Amino acid sequence: MNPYSERPWVKLYTPGQPADLTPGFGDALAIFRAAAGRAAEKPAVQYFDATLSYGDVDRDSDALAAALGRRGFRAGDRLAIYLQNVPDFVIAMLAAWKAGGIAVPVNPMNRERELGILLADARPAALVCHDTLHRDVVANLDEAGRALVPETVIVTSPADWQRRNDPRLFRDVQPVDRPGTERMQALLARHRGEAPVQAAAPKSGDTAFLVYTSGTTGLPKGAMNTHGNLAFNAQIYRDWCGLTEGVGVLGVAPLFHITGLVGHILAAFITASPLALAFRFDPGVMLDAAQERRPGFTVAAITALMAMMNHPDATAGHLESLKTIYSGGAPIPPAVVEQFRAKFGHYIHNIYGLTETSSPTHATPLGREAPVDPNSGALSVGVPISGAEVWIAAEDGSAAPVGEAGEIVSSGPMVVPGYWNKPAETAASMKPDGFRTGDVAFMDEAGWFYLTDRKKDMINAAGYKVWPREVEDVLYTHPAVREAAVVGVRDDYRGETVKAAVSLKAGAKLEPADLIAWCKPRMAAYKYPRQVVILPELPKTPTGKILRRELRDG
Repeated sequence: MNPYSERPWVKLYTPGQPADLTPGFGDALAIFRAAAGRAAEKPAVQYFDATLSYGDVDRDSDALAAALGRRGFRAGDRLAIYLQNVPDFVIAMLAAWKAGGIAVPVNPMNRERELGILLADARPAALVCHDTLHRDVVANLDEAGRALVPETVIVTSPADWQRRNDPRLFRDVQPVDRPGTERMQALLARHRGEAPVQAAAPKSGDTAFLVYTSGTTGLPKGAMNTHGNLAFNAQIYRDWCGLTEGVGVLGVAPLFHITGLVGHILAAFITASPLALAFRFDPGVMLDAAQERRPGFTVAAITALMAMMNHPDATAGHLESLKTIYSGGAPIPPAVVEQFRAKFGHYIHNIYGLTETSSPTHATPLGREAPVDPNSGALSVGVPISGAEVWIAAEDGSAAPVGEAGEIVSSGPMVVPGYWNKPAETAASMKPDGFRTGDVAFMDEAGWFYLTDRKKDMINAAGYKVWPREVEDVLYTHPAVREAAVVGVRDDYRGETVKAAVSLKAGAKLEPADLIAWCKPRMAAYKYPRQVVILPELPKTPTGKILRRELRDG
């Protein structure tokens, strides 16, 4: 019998949590409209010393939708949003939906080549970006004559909306005027009070976002997150994370990422809560924002939470308002959970999902603590959420026995229908029996899932399989280690060998040989790192994931 079809994990749910969930909203725009209807005067976006109410955001997104319509934007068109965590991001996202279109979040770290790939694939009818990004990146695409930049380009400054201009973030941020662009603030002032071109209300199956995957195994693919996907997982965040009306969400994750889109923006909307934004992540700025705005919830990459924990000015008082903290995007070392709890008094709940699953498919039920597997030392990523169908596929494609590792296969209302303009890639990943995630995990008898690693990150050392996460967990037990990442590198004798890269806590001193000696008695002989490099900082994506491929090449 298939051990997953019985869904043993349901017994672990918080009392009252249903095995399946009926969404209260059919589309993501309806979630916002409901919040604006009942909480028009309540804060929606907090940005340094500025606060925009739900009524403000509603009016301004109407104005931008009207402006887009006057410039030829029609139902089904795409609006590229090339911004940091600023109020304009939220306004542009809603304007795209109100105009009947699709929002395309773009990583603001992207340069010409990366931006060009996305624009060539999504073919947006309009682009909203920071004026500095237009000057430094977008204009270069235009000058190269590649005909990728849409005719309608709207620019905004990160210094807009607020007066504080924190010097930790706003160094050399000055408005830049560029011909052929329109400034967001002037555009909104000109069109406030105008109704958008009438667009049909979104249907559940309509694409709301094209969220591009990181492209670590090839060119980025645009996951078509539907309104139904988003509405479902917004409710999951509310119900599983215990969010209540007006609770306040701390925007640690970048908004262009699926965590920021669903776990921040829509989680705030579904509870008519304020979303506190701070341009881009800086641990000191984020600690200050939490202390000032006093949010009750956040979800963030473990690297971001570690950076806040290790900030020299961090105190328990900075995060005292938070009632619930979740973390996803990368495996969490158990030692870090305990260090964080000792510092701030908060337990970090694990959560797991992908862009293609519109954020979570698994989470640690609120009030429970995820177990640690006694054999591997892995902290469980949680249990499948309400409505998720999950199983582990063995090498031959059959259901793996309980306790045996294989690829996670997921299906349910949160899984996207496919990739934009990529039928072959869609067919390869979106199988009739579920979405092939590429992540390796196992389930224990109780229904807890334990992530081992990405399939592509497994190290083959003289025929022995080594999962980087297991070695990293041991490295994190050393009191001097701040961050750690493990990769496989070429070795003439073993084929591959284990290489570790670490950064150290402030004031700590350590030699590579010391770490090798620390690991050697704590794991099998084929697993401990033969090479160790100590770096000031580990290379990361803007979402906080450590870039293992750069460590392999370095």
